[in-house]
Amino acid sequence: MIRYAVAIVDDEETIRDSLEMVLSEDYTISCFPDAESFLLSLKKSSPDLVLMDIGLPAMNGIDALNIAKQKIPDLAVIMITAFEDIQMVIRSMKKGAFDFILKPINPDILELTIQKAVASIALRKEVKLLQEKYLKDHEPVFIGESKHIEDVMDFIHTVAKSPDTPIMIMGETGTGKELIAKAIHARSPLFQGPFIAVNCSAFPDELIESELFGYDEGAFSGAKKQGKKGLIEEADNGTLFLDEVADLSLAGQAKLLRFLENGEFYKVGSTKKHSVKVRIVSATNKNLEELMEKDLFRKDLFFRLCVVKAKIPSLNERKEDIPTLARYFLFQFNRKFKKNVVAISLEAENLLLSHPFTGNVRELKNMIERAALIAKTSTLTGEDLGIQETLPTGNPAPDKVSDIPVSIPEQGLNLTGLLENIEKKYMEQALLLTRGNESKAARLLKMNHHTFRYKLKKIN
Repeated sequence: MIRYAVAIVDDEETIRDSLEMVLSEDYTISCFPDAESFLLSLKKSSPDLVLMDIGLPAMNGIDALNIAKQKIPDLAVIMITAFEDIQMVIRSMKKGAFDFILKPINPDILELTIQKAVASIALRKEVKLLQEKYLKDHEPVFIGESKHIEDVMDFIHTVAKSPDTPIMIMGETGTGKELIAKAIHARSPLFQGPFIAVNCSAFPDELIESELFGYDEGAFSGAKKQGKKGLIEEADNGTLFLDEVADLSLAGQAKLLRFLENGEFYKVGSTKKHSVKVRIVSATNKNLEELMEKDLFRKDLFFRLCVVKAKIPSLNERKEDIPTLARYFLFQFNRKFKKNVVAISLEAENLLLSHPFTGNVRELKNMIERAALIAKTSTLTGEDLGIQETLPTGNPAPDKVSDIPVSIPEQGLNLTGLLENIEKKYMEQALLLTRGNESKAARLLKMNHHTFRYKLKKIN
């Protein structure tokens, strides 16, 4: 049996002692005379449940509740108050208190309130364990260490908790919009339900209604005898992902809007009303505002779908993630093709970093798949990638000492300083020609990329 940890925060020693005596048989108890010592203890460990007096000295219980919930959002806190002050109780409940009890404390009410809290905690822990297992059984959603990806993952964790809020994901083709939708689903309260992806551009007008909402027996010529469930019904208690929603026809948009207004729909050929609980996540690579101006996308549908918007960065906006992604895909295709390609050469990595990925992550994945398949050694080379190296051109530079005009003044010169200045000028020119791309600039000067970066840092 699970033994839950309960923290008692009250400035009256007699109350702390009496509560500890009553509860210690069933719970692990820790006591604190003030809010400050309790909040300090959260750095080391977190209780499952807190019984906290509102009228604490120095920092009051409501302020302590606010800080504790910021540190541990799921913390269950029962407030204790010496008098039935409705305004204080309302404030504490708004700050996230689970419940409240009045002094003098009635043992029966105390036991009942704690039992309700523990039941809620147990359910939350069970869901958390199930969710962690679910996530372990699915491959990583988004690979990368850039600030862009940190922002995306923070966004996922924030919006996933509210299953009633429609989300619009915007980004170029191949950036991983469906992966983001799956990540939101996996972290939402509906994670055990189905994830149904709908390619809105694939349905002609005459099929969109029956595909989305289904149909009854005999609804039209050629209909199945037993009828058919629509994709919306298939997604009940789960997530409906509307991919390329901008490609939905105006007729299809009108039918979808009617469903979004109240979550109810009729199957084709039926008079029976159906309702479902579905999270709506949409995605597009088009500018919906421009489409609305041209009357190609309904404004009322836009506002229904775009309650929360997320912009997924292109791969060219997060180039620092390219090596990490490339190694991850290489690992995948090593297993798939039973190969032993365990590394990516510096030359190949530089080519990847300088390549303009118009197809984003999808293009990179396809490139690594091809390279892993044809690689003849344990290290992926530039030749395996099949990338044509293109470098900008400038004025011809001398390659031999005999091509450089030499003149030494009578007073002599600082050769070391002169060479450093020449090197600096050439590095500046290379960066100018390559628009600041260090990998290309290094190759222009026939230097190792890491050497170029070291020298650049040295000369600032």
